Amino acid sequence: MRHSAPRSICPHPIRSATLAILGFAAAFILPAGPSHAEDLPWRHGAALLGELKYPPDFKRFDYVNPDAPKGGTLRLSTDGTFDSFNPLIPKGNPAAGVGLIYEQLMTPSLDEVSTEYGEIAEALQYPPDFAWAKYRLRPEAKWHDGKPITPDDVVWSFEATVANNPSQAFYYRHVKKVEATGEHEVTFTFDQTGNRELPQIIGQLTVLPKHWWTGTGPDGQKRDITRTTLEIPLGSGPYRLKEFSPGRSVTYERVKDYWGKDLAVNVGQNNFDQIRYEYFRDDQVELEAFKGDNYDARFENSAKNWATAYDFPARQQGRVVLEKLTERGSGVMVGFVPNLRRPIFQDPRVRQALNLAMPFEDMNRTTFFGQYERISSYFYPTELGATGVPQGAELAMLNEAKDKGPIPAEVFTKPYMNPVAADATAERTNLREALKLLGEAGWTIEGTKLVNAKKEPFRIEFLMNGPTFERVGVRYREQLAKIGIDLTIRSVDSSQYQNRVRSRDFDLIYTGWGQSLSPGNEQNDFFGSEAADREGSRNYAGIKNPAIDYLIKRVIFAKDRTELVDATHALDRVLLWNHYVIPGWTTTATRMARWDRFSHPATLPKYSTGFPTIWWWDATKAAKTGAPK
Repeated sequence: MRHSAPRSICPHPIRSATLAILGFAAAFILPAGPSHAEDLPWRHGAALLGELKYPPDFKRFDYVNPDAPKGGTLRLSTDGTFDSFNPLIPKGNPAAGVGLIYEQLMTPSLDEVSTEYGEIAEALQYPPDFAWAKYRLRPEAKWHDGKPITPDDVVWSFEATVANNPSQAFYYRHVKKVEATGEHEVTFTFDQTGNRELPQIIGQLTVLPKHWWTGTGPDGQKRDITRTTLEIPLGSGPYRLKEFSPGRSVTYERVKDYWGKDLAVNVGQNNFDQIRYEYFRDDQVELEAFKGDNYDARFENSAKNWATAYDFPARQQGRVVLEKLTERGSGVMVGFVPNLRRPIFQDPRVRQALNLAMPFEDMNRTTFFGQYERISSYFYPTELGATGVPQGAELAMLNEAKDKGPIPAEVFTKPYMNPVAADATAERTNLREALKLLGEAGWTIEGTKLVNAKKEPFRIEFLMNGPTFERVGVRYREQLAKIGIDLTIRSVDSSQYQNRVRSRDFDLIYTGWGQSLSPGNEQNDFFGSEAADREGSRNYAGIKNPAIDYLIKRVIFAKDRTELVDATHALDRVLLWNHYVIPGWTTTATRMARWDRFSHPATLPKYSTGFPTIWWWDATKAAKTGAPK
């Protein structure tokens, strides 16, 4: 299931993503359908598996400071540029933080797994077989122009989303009908039963103002939800867009009379008077701008920078703070993803050989300052990652799956482990094994080059989004050259990179998938056969494997947590042993550098840093740190 991050900023680029959950039970006694709604309770929240932590009359989340002061300006940075305030369509580059002005039907709790509470919707209702879900909107919910948020807004937002965003259309594909069924009620009817995730993923729907988007702009032209726009949009959330400089900066201001400020789900949150994003085209310039106090906080993704770049006067004086924040709410797989649509990568022995040539230990020692650990699961480092060999229910699922499609024999007999090259001897051993696998796949060394039976050389283009990863690419290129593979490195700007990835015009990229603690429907978009040929899906590799499709269904329709874990372990093993990714590396802590002007609750939520939603401007600290420049 997708988890909504705090609205302003996601602290880790791979975890910027939005993630998903599940359900596998077909037989229920009660019949389904809105006609039986009168017999069902209204719920103030929804927990995928287990019970809600907070009761209907709860006053606030435990992890917030209800007395957090309001005030101050938070200045943040981002890279690239922007050309749109339309949050719906995949075209263009939406402005950073645009989600601050909008709301969803439901909002997540940051100290529970896969749990949501009412935001625009005060309650929801669904039958035991999850055939439909109804949401009751808060009568007091309103847009910033004072008009009420209506069921028509919800219906229009959903229909516009699935019509104009292919990724969201795929995510919501099990909704066969949405309709206003009361003055404040909206009902979604599904095309299947037993998928317990569906009421929650509908709860994540961003609601847009129909009357604004279908109205006329100040230029006299009718607005068009299918196009990018730089007109300041109407929202309903805790912030509104105050001002912007096209492609360079955007500033949001807190809405003092925000309709939802006293809701239990909002108490102690949205504390900054203003949040401003500055855009940078160059990573080094962005870093120097932070050191020059041109913005307040950054999440550092470079091990080298973290180890060497912050030894400057403000840090020595204690005016800049470096902190590692632990997050326990998600797993991750990142790595080099080969495009299986290219014939050169279709043999799994070739992909395994590319992993054998990866010099991680040497790079960790010489480039990463020993800060990283190698990823060994698509759900690393959570309990959902497979360990040991399959047994019990997990083994039974794998045996069923192998009747659907091919599964490597190693899945049943060996725990997955990445190759290790702790020293030069181990490195040479790995390269010899890589050459052996490449030979079995039809590749041979002629002179210094690896060629196939047609004497075509083995060439790969590594496509990068900017120069940040260039050092890694160069080191990998050196290693691959030892086995005759020619790796070229191509760095392009953000727009070109996105377009090429979206249209599958690449050989090799470095990317990945964030994973919630309750995976589900999003796995189809990540790894399902249906998504392999769909432009814009997150099945970057182009995986088409009926065994994986079957295991994804077992994850989605799991009846309880135990079955979910077993199914996810089985899926993890099959993905790993097919070598669809050359696994990368990560750290389990989020590295944050900030000017010491802010405070946060003593205990952060279990599954998030909560930044900046539950943080606040601390006037006492700010006075000691000095006025922002």
